[in-house]
This record gives sequence, C-alpha cells and structure tokens, in this order.
Amino acid sequence: MATTYNNLFLDTRARLRKAGIESAQLEARELVCYAAEKSREQFYRDMSLYATSDLEQRVDELVRRRLGGEPVAYIIGEWEFYGLPLDISRDVLIPRADTELLAEHGIARAKEAGETARVLDLCAGSGCIGLAIAANVPECHVVLGELSEGALRICKQNIRRNSLNARVTCLCADAMEPPNSSMWDFDVIVCNPPYIPTKDIQRLDISVKDYEPRMALDGGADGLDFYRAVAANWKSTLRAGGSLLFEVGLGQSGDVEDILRQSGYETIRSAQDTQGIWRVVEGIASG
Repeated sequence: MATTYNNLFLDTRARLRKAGIESAQLEARELVCYAAEKSREQFYRDMSLYATSDLEQRVDELVRRRLGGEPVAYIIGEWEFYGLPLDISRDVLIPRADTELLAEHGIARAKEAGETARVLDLCAGSGCIGLAIAANVPECHVVLGELSEGALRICKQNIRRNSLNARVTCLCADAMEPPNSSMWDFDVIVCNPPYIPTKDIQRLDISVKDYEPRMALDGGADGLDFYRAVAANWKSTLRAGGSLLFEVGLGQSGDVEDILRQSGYETIRSAQDTQGIWRVVEGIASG
C-alpha cells in the first residue's frame, strides 16, 4: 500500500518516540525533508502526495542511524540556531536551544555598545553565537575565535551561508593561552567553553560522547579549566566596561562567579534559562 509523505512522517515520529527521543516531531520532519530533498515549506505542501519506495528506504536508513545514536544534525549536516541556518559537521558541537540565552545576552550587550561594537565569540565552534549577534546587531563587527581547523572551516561556511562576510571574520585562537596582539579592544566577549568534568564524559548520552568532538566537551578535572584561563588571560582584550559572558553547566554558576571575582571583574551576575538553570554568567571589565 502506498504511503503519503504525511504517513511517512508520522511513522518516523512514532519510531523515534518509541526510542525515547524527546524531540521526535522535529527530528522526524528534518529526516524526511533531508531524505526527500525538500524544504520544510515543500514538505508541508506535499504531505498528501505519495512517497516512492526508494524514499521510504532512504528514510528507514536514516532512522536506523538515528536510533544507533547518531544525532540528526550530523546526519543531515545542518541545524538552526537563533533563526539562522548553519552547516554542521562532527568537528563542531551541535548548537543547543540552551545556548540561545547566551546569544540573547550578547545581542543586548552589543546593542548597548553602539554602532562600532566589536564582539569576540571565543570557542566559537560552528560560529552560532557570534553569527546570531552579527545578524541581530547590524552595525557590529564580530570575530569568531576557534582553535580547531575543522571548526574554523565550518565557521567560514556559515559566515558565507548567512551573507555576513562584511562584518564577521575568523581567527585561530586558543582560549587556554593568552591572546595574540590581533585580539584587542572588544566590547563583548561571549564564550561557550568546554565545561564537562573529564570523569563525567563517559556517562554522557551516546549521541554526545560517541559523536560530538571531545575537545568541545572536556573542561578538565572539575570542568572549570577554560573559565579560569579565559577570565585571567583574555581580560586584556576587553575595553574598560566591556562584558565577558559565559555559558555554564548545571551547578557551575557560583564557581564561575567566584572565578570572575578573583580575576577582578565587576557587576557579576547570572541569568536563568527557561528550565530555571543558571546558564549565563557575566562580568564587567574594570577600568
């Protein structure tokens, strides 16, 4: 019996739900769209049409990969963050909805800094945070700082994909080391560093520990190595009154506030995400 696109979507969603995947609806749509080479708009338009047996087979193969633990973003090679389409590879962490809070605060601080705002996205990964800021603060200039060659390649692709070449650049930067002379006078630094304690990585979900890059996860013995290094070494790149904004993991906000305080930052504050988790910690560089 022939299957419509809608039935193919519903069957895929049911298989993902049965496996306990929380975002089954979204993931089912993305897998069917990818297999069918359709945009979301085309998919919704064609839901009553019949799918070919080849398409059903392609979707089945993709679902098997997903059920084996491979994240959808790596299967389809792209993901969305803060309304922006982004290329994604296994060289970068998959952007999470949690991280949109950091982007939101970065956008606010860049707007406050005015038309000539300079923003650094350190540990940029896919470039998602810096690109969200650039897209929402039309006059600002953004640097995506990243150590991984593979991640820098993805950053460059995403700059082009979102037509932000005029205001966003990439630089190789090791967040654990003092910055070189090309890094200076930023109004805002946003940083979503590796923050998983080394011993906890093996307890993460298969989709994370077996697929996402370890260098984007491992924050050292207590998960705080990058916060210490960035707070201490990168303060010199912030202008007086500039903001350093970190994303932090569950239960880390108090420790990161202390690290900022010990490094001489002022007006230190934290913000909660939609789950009530203290997710963003901010400090202001003193004059």
